Amino acid sequence: MSGCPVPDALVVSGAGQYVDPWHDFAATSARLAAILESVGYRVDITGEVEDALAHPGDVRLLVVNIGNPAEPRPPEAMDAAAAGMARHLAGEGGLLGMHCSSTSLTGMRQWPSILGGRWVRGRTMHPPQDEFVVSMTSAAHPITRGLTDFTVVDERYSYLETMPDVTALYEHRFEGETHPLVWARAAGPGRVVYDALGHHIGSYEAPGHGALLQRAVEWLTGPR
Repeated sequence: MSGCPVPDALVVSGAGQYVDPWHDFAATSARLAAILESVGYRVDITGEVEDALAHPGDVRLLVVNIGNPAEPRPPEAMDAAAAGMARHLAGEGGLLGMHCSSTSLTGMRQWPSILGGRWVRGRTMHPPQDEFVVSMTSAAHPITRGLTDFTVVDERYSYLETMPDVTALYEHRFEGETHPLVWARAAGPGRVVYDALGHHIGSYEAPGHGALLQRAVEWLTGPR
């Protein structure tokens, strides 16, 4: 609406082609928006996924909380979305990818390098939801400094493919191996964080997860 202040953050929520039977994107996106508002951000939520990614505007933070379309999306739409995110990061914007966003945008060849990793079909998986310990990997990063391990009930994404330039912040242990769950990367003047947690709103109620998200937002939008 004309005259309304530009939001600080835009939550791009799974809708239309970007929904699936397993995730309540409306609920989790609303919870994400509430976390951002609790630290003073003006937030908008949109389900116009491709348009929002192609034209994020002047927001400081872009949050991607979407599923993977069942059918391939038009290449021109994927190219426009990739270009929009590239402009956002080039303008010192922050990007927070949540949970199954790592499974999405499979028609965008740039998405794994933007996000810092991806879900690999036939390899990446998660065991049934349970309570588990999310263990800190790097205590020196500005996001994790002063935080601790925490316990959450969620899906444990395992065997994600990660890019070489990410810093793993939190991980879990499964089948005798450690698996990154949260990572950060510098994207030129922009910054990116991926958080594999957040399958349901209960995940965001875990005190350790909420604290992690607040700290991630501070880093994503903080001084360069």
